[in-house]
Amino acid sequence: MSAASTTDREAVVAAPKSLLHDHLDGGLRVDTILEISDEIGHTPRLPTTEKAALQAWFTAGAEARDLLKYLATFEHTIACMQSEAHIERVAYEAVTDLANDGVVYAEIRYAPELHALPFAASADAIAAGFRRAEKDAASRGKFISAHIIVCAMRTEKRSLEVAQFVDAHRHREPKVVSFDLAGAETGWPPSLHAEALAFARSRHLNITIHASEPPDLELISDALTHGAHRIGHGVRLNRDTTSLGDGSLRLGPLAQFVLDRQVHLEMAPTCNTQIGAVNAVSEHPIGPFLRHGFNVSVNTDNRLMSKVSPSSEMHAVATAFGLSWAEVGRLVENAISSGFAPFELRQRILRDVVRPAYARLAA
Repeated sequence: MSAASTTDREAVVAAPKSLLHDHLDGGLRVDTILEISDEIGHTPRLPTTEKAALQAWFTAGAEARDLLKYLATFEHTIACMQSEAHIERVAYEAVTDLANDGVVYAEIRYAPELHALPFAASADAIAAGFRRAEKDAASRGKFISAHIIVCAMRTEKRSLEVAQFVDAHRHREPKVVSFDLAGAETGWPPSLHAEALAFARSRHLNITIHASEPPDLELISDALTHGAHRIGHGVRLNRDTTSLGDGSLRLGPLAQFVLDRQVHLEMAPTCNTQIGAVNAVSEHPIGPFLRHGFNVSVNTDNRLMSKVSPSSEMHAVATAFGLSWAEVGRLVENAISSGFAPFELRQRILRDVVRPAYARLAA
């Protein structure tokens, strides 16, 4: 019997995968939105109560490359996450869905400013949901380790408060592993949050910063200047590279720095295509970047709005660039090696789960 191909969807689903860039409020199940909306009296505000039509409504903005329409959908997911019980349920379902899709290591982010709860209450509810899902997955013979990235909204003025919360709470809740700046990027550079980022650096917090919108290289450079250990998306770094036609790249100074320092780029090809950063997944820089030695990974961003899963994203990238199993494994290992959970845990997952699986697939 011939070996499974990376274009074999079932084989990609079965292979262990990682996820570093996934928004909790962007991955709700449609059934859950309908059920919680009914409980809280939000149903009249939904565009429709028919499941298939509601799913189509959530993905319409992404499919039309309409960013405003895309962002408007979050009104309804966030409305369903305003109590500890509902947040815990959403967190549980998110990790359960990822485990069923073959993800073994995940970092999922959320913004506590968007929840009408004390910061600690929302974080603890998420952690409880994650642990319940991990335990249930283990009972079904599936392994997953899930962790929390806490975002400050860059359009607001609470970033220092959020960073201080991450610093204080990470010692009580080890699921909390990182600080992020999220939300609208153009016109809201990291430098506007210099105080929060200086605090984060002084307290040795793990830092990831979204940088995927114009002004392109300037935004990525600003994120690095302010201490980002990883870049959320970073797709526009391709503006600092030139294809030489033989599969190799000529790099500008920023791209060379990112490569030399092995700064991790949390790329989400389908989402990056939907927001217009590239025209198609096949034109995304993730394939050339991977082969040139950049530290990149495949991510989902918002599974509901983009109608993607970790497996569908990996399958799309593997198909678009003709990746081998060794290259797919490198994408997974890049993410786990660049993760923010404790080093010993990540090394154990690589040693016991990821490397043996991809050695078998590559053989």
